[in-house]
Amino acid sequence: MNDILVVVEHLDGKVKDITMELIGAAVSIKEEMSAKVIVLVIANDPETISQSIKYEGVDEIVMVPIDIDHFDPLLYEDIIIEAGKEINPRLIMLGHTVNGMACAAAVAARLGSGFASDIFDLCMEDNELIVTRSAYNNKVNLELGFVNKGIVTLTLRGATFPVPVESSSPPIRTINIDVTKLMGVSVHKNYEEAPPADIDISKAEFILSVGRGIQDEENLPRFAALAENLGATFGCSRPIVDSGWLPKAHQVGQSGKTASDCKLYFALGISGAVQHQHGMKHVETIIAVNTDPDAPIFNVATYGACLDIFELADALEAGQA
Repeated sequence: MNDILVVVEHLDGKVKDITMELIGAAVSIKEEMSAKVIVLVIANDPETISQSIKYEGVDEIVMVPIDIDHFDPLLYEDIIIEAGKEINPRLIMLGHTVNGMACAAAVAARLGSGFASDIFDLCMEDNELIVTRSAYNNKVNLELGFVNKGIVTLTLRGATFPVPVESSSPPIRTINIDVTKLMGVSVHKNYEEAPPADIDISKAEFILSVGRGIQDEENLPRFAALAENLGATFGCSRPIVDSGWLPKAHQVGQSGKTASDCKLYFALGISGAVQHQHGMKHVETIIAVNTDPDAPIFNVATYGACLDIFELADALEAGQA
């Protein structure tokens, strides 16, 4: 009953990035839990999906074939419950995504399990699972335990846990679950892709981001050009997106994108609230420029300068001329 059950998320036959992160999180804690990592594939073509999740640390892949090729929360909920009866896990992990949130709480309620969402850290203390999530409007980090809960269901935040890199050949088996009673309860109409973004903050190695310090939307093109000339991806903090000045794809932070692969982050006129700092937590080097010496961004910056960002822009542009 110590096993970890990871629920695979996929779309159009391709495994989503969050699945690899879930596997990475499970593998990172399996030894502390003395657990096996079992990955659950629910799909109309589970064999193909299974080929993409053969990672070191995965002890078994369990396939449940279904007759539909889209996500249905009622089907997933029922299949996770039924598969769980056979696997008997101590921990069930799903992504903190639209799909994961659509069924995770219902799974927990039916199992009477412990439940927590949007988890960004987990560990074992005295043989008890401890998880961390944000609280009080993201102003503090809250550690949670699950007293007298034999099983726990979690949704994990994306772009947070390490992705496994080594492949392996775990055993694969099939469980046939009758879900005909749920077929037709809901009707899938179609799936619409999100509008394409011209950037991917999570994959950028060098980011130049701006915040309230740019003062006006008319100043955006200047800093966007500066980012381009420096070879940086142009990012921003939440107030810029909330004002409608830039699309959300540019936002770095908890409600935006995490700069997972960033090696150098240039923060101009950004105060550095907790939510924004979350998006920079993987960055190797942070250079912060702000006129406020007490700005929180300086608490996490590798280098900082109390300087007007427009004066800095003047100097950088002069050096490029």
